[in-house]
Amino acid sequence: MESLFALTLMIVFLAFMFDFINGFHDTANTIATSVSTRALRPRAAIILAGTMNFLGAITFTGVAQTISKGVIDPFSIKDETTGLIIVMAALITAILWNLATWFLGVPSSSSHAIIGSLAGSGISALGFGALNYEGFIEIFEALIFSPIAAITIGFIVMKLFTLLFHNFSLTKTNRHFRIFQIFTAALQSFAHGTNDAQKTMGIITMALVASNYLTAVEIPMWVRIAAGLAMAMGTSVGGWRIIHTVGSKIMKIQPINGAAADLSSATIIFGFTFIHFPVSTTHVITSSILGVGSAERVKGVNWGMAINILITWVITLPFTALVSAVIYRLLNWIL
Repeated sequence: MESLFALTLMIVFLAFMFDFINGFHDTANTIATSVSTRALRPRAAIILAGTMNFLGAITFTGVAQTISKGVIDPFSIKDETTGLIIVMAALITAILWNLATWFLGVPSSSSHAIIGSLAGSGISALGFGALNYEGFIEIFEALIFSPIAAITIGFIVMKLFTLLFHNFSLTKTNRHFRIFQIFTAALQSFAHGTNDAQKTMGIITMALVASNYLTAVEIPMWVRIAAGLAMAMGTSVGGWRIIHTVGSKIMKIQPINGAAADLSSATIIFGFTFIHFPVSTTHVITSSILGVGSAERVKGVNWGMAINILITWVITLPFTALVSAVIYRLLNWIL
């Protein structure tokens, strides 16, 4: 029992570490456009993002419930130690992936990383029968469809803005949209908290169910608050490498572009949160920027950077699954 408690405690610590890293890794995307257009100063943007992320994190739990049972059903794992090692291997892999991509300044998906890692460690421990195929396929479809929807919505919103404001002076339009961007940055940060922080809550809940500390997939309030705080603290550290990539390397962003991209991505994230599906907020945000850029001028988009992001998006799931499978074997041998 003591060793089981120690493992559970270690997993909770790793989960909050993952959430903290997620804060400066993924949340950087939510404020990248507002910082690059100087709608917000970096410090103000970080405080705003951290606050709104926390509020978003404690507001919803649907995505957390999907994560806790959608990839692997914790009630199907008979041995408590096996269940905990599966979760531990997944967290270690996702943390390593996030740190590596942050160091390289590449916007990658924490969602892809944790879902791929869970699948890999679960298969390594229990075989392919461990996967909840119906739930996994639904999650995978959401991860695939959401960036496509974000590009489409970004394109439409930018075309609409261009139509509505084409008779206004550029200086006046930019000034008004800088003010509007404060609202859209707050909205996007809140949306991010409603989806991304949920993944950590789901992982912790899965571990608590696997170790029999919980008898139902319900997210305890202390988990919601702690996950929200961990992400908010991570946000306060910033993520300037990724802010630089998202805010300047994909396309040259003006306030009207930034507002259109923020509004588009927040709409997509909220939509999927309401139907309880996790999405890659990173890829939704970058896809929205691509859609906005394409609406103005296709050649104005740095498609080389977009291709690098796409490659990372494609390889994250299989790569993290493979690494997590190996880490599970190592942990199972050590523990």
